[in-house]
Amino acid sequence: MPPRLSAQACTAFRSPFRRPPIRRRNLIAAPSPNDGPLMNRRSDRALPSIPSPGKIWFQTLPIFFGVIALSTFAIFNYQKASSSIVNATLYALRTNELGQRELGERIYFRDKFPWIRGEMNQLHGRIDIRFAVKGTKGTGMMRFKSVRQSRKGYFVTQVWSLEMEDGRILQLLDESSADDPFKKITSQEEAS
Repeated sequence: MPPRLSAQACTAFRSPFRRPPIRRRNLIAAPSPNDGPLMNRRSDRALPSIPSPGKIWFQTLPIFFGVIALSTFAIFNYQKASSSIVNATLYALRTNELGQRELGERIYFRDKFPWIRGEMNQLHGRIDIRFAVKGTKGTGMMRFKSVRQSRKGYFVTQVWSLEMEDGRILQLLDESSADDPFKKITSQEEAS
């Protein structure tokens, strides 16, 4: 009778395609909230239940769309605030005598993050904006409205006013005066 091989010797000659025996351990339930700290972890313990993904989507989707909408409004407002039209009207207000007399020196946006209200559509020739300004003496709301009648024409300023805190509306655009800063720019372009 041939000699019998030990168990260790048999494992050395075992086929590589044969599965090793499965070791079974008893599953341990997941810790409950009042069990205290988990001192050791076993890989074969029962997993905790997770909420259904549909419920999470319905809770976070409105927040996501709210953040996207707020970001969109902020981006478009930043584009308006940094446009040449707003910069030119703010500069013209700083150099206007009536504006300096009512607002004082250092005329700039009233808020740290200015909100430019209205339409600024240069392609179709419509500009009607308003924004809050402040100086050393007071604050107000500046309005600027300009239209382009023809496709290749110049913009014509219709309204340029300053509404003060007390409700007074000051017309900064005096058509009889030659001090209109917007007409000076177009007359220089026509001469050249």
